Amino acid sequence: MKSVYLASAYGFSRQQRETLLPVFVRKLGGLGLRVHEPFADSQQTVFSREPGWAHSVGQRDLNGVRDCDAIFAIVNGNPPDEGVMIELGAAIALGKKTFLFRDDFRRSADCEEYQLNLMLFTGLPSKGWEDYYYTSVDEIDAPDKALAIWAAS
Repeated sequence: MKSVYLASAYGFSRQQRETLLPVFVRKLGGLGLRVHEPFADSQQTVFSREPGWAHSVGQRDLNGVRDCDAIFAIVNGNPPDEGVMIELGAAIALGKKTFLFRDDFRRSADCEEYQLNLMLFTGLPSKGWEDYYYTSVDEIDAPDKALAIWAAS
């Protein structure tokens, strides 16, 4: 079974963790993917006071990226969340399949072609990158988009 790392900042908000993250997990899981959602997997919902907790969480998340076949990064925000950007950069450096989601209408770009910083697109193909870029939850399981095609292969 192929696996995907769901990178998002939604876990920091109780409301988003309870209402938005499950929608993404269901959509990705519905494609037959094993979903690694770091907030649920680590059960990290508040900052700890234990020494070394932050390093441990960071290492666990990096290992999660390393152990998955792909990353599905929610890149909302202007700029997008720093942690998601690190996870995405690690996935790109590791040669993982990369998928981006953004339903935030604000531009955070340095060129006209892309909605975001051009470096976020280095994990996508130069031609047809739009099939790896999602602007609606309903697109996640669209049979003509790259994620559904990859999951079924």
